Amino acid sequence: MTLERLDADRAVGTICVPSLVDVVTAELRRLVLSGALRPGERLVEERLTEQFGVSRPPVREAMRLLEQEGLITRHRRRGAYVTALTAEDVREIYVLRAALERLAVELGVPVVDPLRLLPPRAALQEMRRAADGGDRQRLLEANLQFHQALCALSGNRRLLQIYESLLRQSRLCMALNIRVRERQFGNLTENVERHATLLALIEAADRSAVLAALAVHGDRSFVEELNGDGTDAILQV
Repeated sequence: MTLERLDADRAVGTICVPSLVDVVTAELRRLVLSGALRPGERLVEERLTEQFGVSRPPVREAMRLLEQEGLITRHRRRGAYVTALTAEDVREIYVLRAALERLAVELGVPVVDPLRLLPPRAALQEMRRAADGGDRQRLLEANLQFHQALCALSGNRRLLQIYESLLRQSRLCMALNIRVRERQFGNLTENVERHATLLALIEAADRSAVLAALAVHGDRSFVEELNGDGTDAILQV
């Protein structure tokens, strides 16, 4: 291919068509995070191939990718299962995430570069659209984007890399968090408003207020719920 052809391709842009593996992975992830596939449920390749109308290789690759994300757990000689988290798993993940978010705020607020506020604003708008449409999965993804953007305010690449690895582990936690809060409040709007308040404090450059808000953020209150009776039962909902 000539340089002229490469330049022409760049000029007109390239449409990226998702591969079959991408499509199957996205759908399987949606089923796990929406609760359609319950924690601890066994995943049978043959059943999934029939459900998705595809051959085994893309299903097998999708399961491998979701295993890397922590959504699927393989047990030797027993097969693959939707990851079931214990209360201690959730506590450890959220304690680490909370510590990194506080550090990100201490490093990044007040925000020096206004452009860094664009990603959390966009994520919040997406959260509003998802809540208005009652789309729990879309809200979860936007929620993840918001918290990732919050940590990016720090401008610290290593902090963000560590945080992103925790996000992959916390997907199930956040899905459960939203489902529990939906039962408590009847809709998903409250989840969005908590994040809107957090962003407003960040934009106001009030570091102390942001840290105080994070201390009582819904994620923390969710973990505190796990201290009561029936903790593991909650995690299996």
